[in-house]
Amino acid sequence: MRVAAIDCGTNSLRLLVADVDPAAGTLADVDRRMEIVRLGQGVDATGRLAPDALARTLAVLADYAATVAGAGAPPVRMVATSATRDAANAADFVTGVRGVLGIDPEVLTGDEEALLSFTGATAELAAGQAAPPYLVADIGGGSTEFVLGDPPMVTAAASVDIGCVRMTERHLRGDPPTPAQAAAARADIDAALDVVAAKIPVTDARTLVGLAGSVTTVAALALGLQAYDAARIHHARISAGQVREQAARLLAQPHAERARLGVMHPGRVDVIAGGAMVLEEIMTRFRFTEVLVSEHDILDGIAWSLALGAPGAQG
Repeated sequence: MRVAAIDCGTNSLRLLVADVDPAAGTLADVDRRMEIVRLGQGVDATGRLAPDALARTLAVLADYAATVAGAGAPPVRMVATSATRDAANAADFVTGVRGVLGIDPEVLTGDEEALLSFTGATAELAAGQAAPPYLVADIGGGSTEFVLGDPPMVTAAASVDIGCVRMTERHLRGDPPTPAQAAAARADIDAALDVVAAKIPVTDARTLVGLAGSVTTVAALALGLQAYDAARIHHARISAGQVREQAARLLAQPHAERARLGVMHPGRVDVIAGGAMVLEEIMTRFRFTEVLVSEHDILDGIAWSLALGAPGAQG
C-alpha cells in the first residue's frame, strides 16, 4: 500500500512517500524529504507562530503536495507537534495547511507523538539486533518524547519540553554558549528528566533507541563521517563516551565552525549543541552505556498507521 506521511515539528517539515506491506513487515521509501522551516521560531517566548515562520512552512508544504500528487496521490496523514501545541494562533496554521494540502493537520498530544515515534523506530527491529524492552527517545525541536515498550506492547510514555530549539532559545545564546548558559540548560534538562523518571520505569529498558536529527547528527560526528550518510548512521551504536565528547565539542565551537562540519544540515547549526546536551543528559541520568541510532522515527510511524488503517488517515 502506497501512503504519504508528513511530520511538521518545531524545527523541520518532513515528507515520506512509502510502500508499506504490513503482512511482510516492510516499509520501502519512494521519496523521503526534509526541510528546516523552524515553525517554532520564538514560540517559547511569544506563545505565537511567527508570520514568516508560517509562510516558510506553507511554501515547503506546497512543494510536498506536488510530490504527493506526482506519486499517485496516495492517502495522506499530516501530524504537527510541539510548536502548534504551544501556539495561541494555531488556527492560522490549520487554515493554511487545509488550503495547501486539502486536509487538516492533526495536532498531536505528547503521548500520541511518543507512540508514533515508538512504532516507527521499532517496527523493523529484529530481536537479534537489540534487546527489548526499548526506551525510545525522540529529541525534537520543542520537546522530547519517551516511550518504553516491547513491541507491539507499550508500557509507558512521557513528553517533556526539552527540545533542541527550546534549549537554545532559553539558554544557549552565546557564540559559543558560555559555561553558565550550558549549566542552566543542563539544570532545565535534568528537571524534565525527573518528570520522565516519575512516569516511566526507565530501569526496565535494556536498549536506548535515539531518534531525530540531533541524535543522527551526533552519531555522524562520532562515526567520523565527512558527509551525512543515512545508511551508515541507521542502527549505529554510539557509546556514552562518544556522545559526551561530541556534546562538549559542539558546545565549544562557534557557529561558523559548526557550519563547516560536513555532516551538518545548515538549518541545524545553531541548535545542535542543545540537542546533543539533551542526549548526553538522558544517557548520563539513566545510565545507558550506548544508544542505538535510528533513521526511522515518527514519520515512519505515521506511514505505518496509514497502512494499518489507524484513525486520522485521509485519502
